Amino acid sequence: MLPLLVALAIQTWGGPDTWAFAPPPDDFRSDAMLDLRYLNEKVAGESGYVTADDKGDFRLGNGKPVRFWAVNSGVGRDVPFHPRPLGRQTEPDLARHARFLAKRGVNMTRLHAQLSPDLGKHPDAKITDVNVEERDWIWRSVAAMKKEGIYTTISPYWMVPMKFSKAWGIPGGADQSAAGLLFFDRTLQTGYRAWLRALLSEKNPYTGIPLAKDPSVALLELQNEDSLLFWTFGNIKGPQKHALGARFGEFLVKRYGSVQKTITAWQGEKLPEDDSAAGVFDFYGLWEVPNQLSAGKSQRLGDQIEFLTETMRQFNKETADFIRNELGCKALVNAGNWRTADPTRLQDAERYSYLPTEVDAVNKYFSGIHKGPNEGWAIVNGDKFTSPSLLLDPRPGPFNLKQTHGRPIVVTESSWVMPAGYSSEGPLMTAAYQSLTGVDAYYWFATGDDEWSQPGSANGYTPSQTKWLFANPDMLGTFPAAALMFRSGYVKRGTPAVYEVRRPADIWKRRTPIISEEPGFDPNRDSKDVVPGMPVTSGVNPLAFLVGPVEVAFGDDPAKSRVDYSKYIDAGTSTVRSNTGELALNNDKGFCTIDTPSAQGVAAFFGKHPAFKLSDVTFISRNDYGAAAAVSMDGKPLRESSKILLQFGTRSRPTGWQEKETTIDLGGGKSTPGLEVVSFGKAPWQVVNADLEIAIHNPSITRASVLDMNGNAIGVVPLKREGEIVRLTFPKNAMYVILGR
Repeated sequence: MLPLLVALAIQTWGGPDTWAFAPPPDDFRSDAMLDLRYLNEKVAGESGYVTADDKGDFRLGNGKPVRFWAVNSGVGRDVPFHPRPLGRQTEPDLARHARFLAKRGVNMTRLHAQLSPDLGKHPDAKITDVNVEERDWIWRSVAAMKKEGIYTTISPYWMVPMKFSKAWGIPGGADQSAAGLLFFDRTLQTGYRAWLRALLSEKNPYTGIPLAKDPSVALLELQNEDSLLFWTFGNIKGPQKHALGARFGEFLVKRYGSVQKTITAWQGEKLPEDDSAAGVFDFYGLWEVPNQLSAGKSQRLGDQIEFLTETMRQFNKETADFIRNELGCKALVNAGNWRTADPTRLQDAERYSYLPTEVDAVNKYFSGIHKGPNEGWAIVNGDKFTSPSLLLDPRPGPFNLKQTHGRPIVVTESSWVMPAGYSSEGPLMTAAYQSLTGVDAYYWFATGDDEWSQPGSANGYTPSQTKWLFANPDMLGTFPAAALMFRSGYVKRGTPAVYEVRRPADIWKRRTPIISEEPGFDPNRDSKDVVPGMPVTSGVNPLAFLVGPVEVAFGDDPAKSRVDYSKYIDAGTSTVRSNTGELALNNDKGFCTIDTPSAQGVAAFFGKHPAFKLSDVTFISRNDYGAAAAVSMDGKPLRESSKILLQFGTRSRPTGWQEKETTIDLGGGKSTPGLEVVSFGKAPWQVVNADLEIAIHNPSITRASVLDMNGNAIGVVPLKREGEIVRLTFPKNAMYVILGR
């Protein structure tokens, strides 16, 4: 088989150990044996708006609990469609795309747009003019998804592509960065509100109703990837920094009573750009947050953190009120989805600023090191990378989230990012652990193809391989079992492994929490200044995220904090078990098992541990790596089910992909072993042949149908009956088998 942990020599993908992944367009046959469209409503929003309950879970309009298996899609955005020399040559079909996603278990899409005027196309646009092309794409997409029972999340603004016109008269001029400005600049906020009004209040010509009245719009995201607590805060300069400093002065006078009393409270601490006579105060760089500081400097930095947090919180409240009261939109609102300059000390402040809205969110990817000239967007020959797996180190898992008690949280962007190569574990582990912890939605990033994405140029012009995708065999190919398991509630939600009560005042003082979702969090090193008097006097092992929900509540009594996780972590066997008893992960042998009545599976480095005997299913594989699952399709336990989906994902790479061992220079005299791309290959994907034996305890199964990638039966697999046990060999060049009577 192809080597997995490292490439011992240059080896080309393609040959007898792999099969070419080139499925024909889906014809959506009525007799398809695998079609999860039935999980969706006939029309999204048919029973009303999605709501959030007091447990932090989503519910449909009829009160039925719902979890969202979601994707980020840009299909149909390029109008008119312009083929690129090395890119797609045919226009993607938005209606086909919606049907394709629904068939594979998707019930939510995120439309990440930019509603500010396109000054390249419309240089004379006013700041209040909406980007009509982007708006039309959103309108068309909502209509197409709605017909297939797929809800929509709309992300209308990102500071990175935001451009200013000189004619707008925005303080700081046309060439400044937009980072952080939306939170306080009134000119920009005026334009932003006009864009929201044009998007939500005008009639969508493709549905006949405005988005503000369309219950298929489940979630509105105020802005993407911006925060006054992130490093981009340093980009605020000149008149904008002065204006924010003046607001800081007003905040301080309100707190202390006067400028002089403020300076006294700070023990005389000053910064070069302070203008105390005018009531304007400068800001520390956020690199000061983790440092040990003098009492006066610490007090000043604490006031700064509180002010910046409250500035964001006020913007979130005002905007949510505008959406609710002026535009009459009932969709749930998410304030933001970003991280901070110091995730351990500041992430709770970021989430605190979200409280005026209903839903929390984060963008969080799983990836290794990637070094190359276009490392942010493309893979080219000569790039160096590492290829980690959560099975070997689960701490960076994108589902390891510290949730605000009683509030939904969603992952608005995520993927197992190329060129890292162990991504078939992703959907299965995400479905399992988000079910355990109560994370309500996961949005895979991203696609511009209506069906599968084959290997190809990252931008359509540069010979390369794109890194930001999910529509490959490893991830999209393993959606069905994961989506079915997640959306059906087959994995139980656990009880809190960690519940921490945090006073906002302690957050401003930069006291560390007892646990952080930062992968590098060290409970011994990073938790030395927790709140005195807490029942938890030291840090919590980050593996607690795999035991059960990790929650934070903003309150006045840290003594109510509690933990219950250590008995589920066995350092001797390198095993972490969920407090439900259904999940287990061993990072020494590299495997994760799911064992519930209606869903059982394993993601593993089978070379280290080839056989897994679960309650009703045994998996034995000679593959080096893969993810196998058996999931009931009729809601019954596997022992009683009359229709079971068997799914197996291995690994894939582009045809002709070559890699070799190398050393990656990390700077500062540090290095790490890694891999080098010798050839980024070409279409189609090459998938490692399956080598898997399965035994299932079910007395009624009599037939096994092998399916193609469109869920259509293409043959049968011989079964061997041994009493109530049925055995089969999984076909080497397939991913799905349906067991039935």
